[in-house]
Amino acid sequence: MTPEALAELHATCFTTPRPWRAAEFAALLARESVFLVADKAGFALGQCAGAEVELLTLAVAPSARRAGLGRALMDRFHAEARARGASTALLEVAATNAPALALYAATGYSEIGRRRAYYHAPDGTRADALVLTRAL
Repeated sequence: MTPEALAELHATCFTTPRPWRAAEFAALLARESVFLVADKAGFALGQCAGAEVELLTLAVAPSARRAGLGRALMDRFHAEARARGASTALLEVAATNAPALALYAATGYSEIGRRRAYYHAPDGTRADALVLTRAL
């Protein structure tokens, strides 16, 4: 997927946090430590640092949700992270994002921290960020 396609899909999935721009995706993808696993209707973007991998963002088109694509992308994300030498995965997710929380729980993540009022919604409200981890 091109940075433009990533940004377009990201914009259909997020308002909080704000959608990422094509230039931001391009800058991330230029880093050796960053990798992408993608399908035409979704993607996972990660960054490895030693034995840790961080899921930077996961997006699944609204029309493709609840069909197993998120789980498949997470499985591919974990496999690629292991291939790159990671043994632990980390991510942040809005505490209000119930579908993502369900996916991450189903793929073995558990909460290790909370950042109060971390995300700012367009309407001015704030949501906590949960920090989750799992062994690979």
